[in-house]
Amino acid sequence: MLYICATPIGNLEDITLRVLRVLREVDLIVAEDTRQTRKLLSHYQISRPLTSLHKFNEHDKAEVILELLREGKQIALVSDAGTPGISDPGAELISKVIAADLPLTVLPGANACITAIVQSGLLQGPFYFHGFLPRKQSQAAELLNSLAALTCPLVFYEAPHRLLSTLTILETTLGDRLCAVARELTKKFEEVQRGTLSQLRQLYTETEPRGEFVIVVAGANSTTTDGVDERLVKQHLAELLAQGVSRKDAVRKTAEYFHIGKNEVYQYALEIE
Repeated sequence: MLYICATPIGNLEDITLRVLRVLREVDLIVAEDTRQTRKLLSHYQISRPLTSLHKFNEHDKAEVILELLREGKQIALVSDAGTPGISDPGAELISKVIAADLPLTVLPGANACITAIVQSGLLQGPFYFHGFLPRKQSQAAELLNSLAALTCPLVFYEAPHRLLSTLTILETTLGDRLCAVARELTKKFEEVQRGTLSQLRQLYTETEPRGEFVIVVAGANSTTTDGVDERLVKQHLAELLAQGVSRKDAVRKTAEYFHIGKNEVYQYALEIE
């Protein structure tokens, strides 16, 4: 049996009891980076044989793992963080295991995409997950143009050194939509910044991006007449009111944050109260 095991995306407590049991019982753990996985195993006092499977050796290593499965070995597949196969190695191995009619099962757990889309406040139904955009700007622009008409939120992963250029091409291609940028999810310095793409681009022009990022962009036609998502305005306003900020100040701060009229925000405040 091949067990596809989701591991924590930051906080080591975000691992299931089932995954811990399987990691203790399998004959072999296949890891994206054995050094990273050893930290997790050491934390939970687990000692099992390890081997690596990454984007550079997955094609050849998959054949070795298939042979071990045919011999009846129990194998766990893990990535550095989250679920293997989602913007991480593992998809090719999983396809080959299925093609060889060998057994596999997925042990669910932490996932950065799901965490970020729920936390964004933009989710009301379906969403589109892409992962990392192509590195070439022309290819990224072509892809985004093909997604521009989707009315559901769009979710992307990004590294800190590319965050600013990605926010820029998102704004250029999709327009100045509402967006949430989540950083270091479940870790000590977890942070979510919400606003328009232009506001977030300005923020990260002034503040050096650090950590791993998930970008959630509002879908097409999900704005009010002022070009701002009503849901995010109400959410921002409700958070201020819950903190004890007066209605007057909450309305003013929200209007300034989203660059919209105070009268409109005041009507939202009346609805909330």
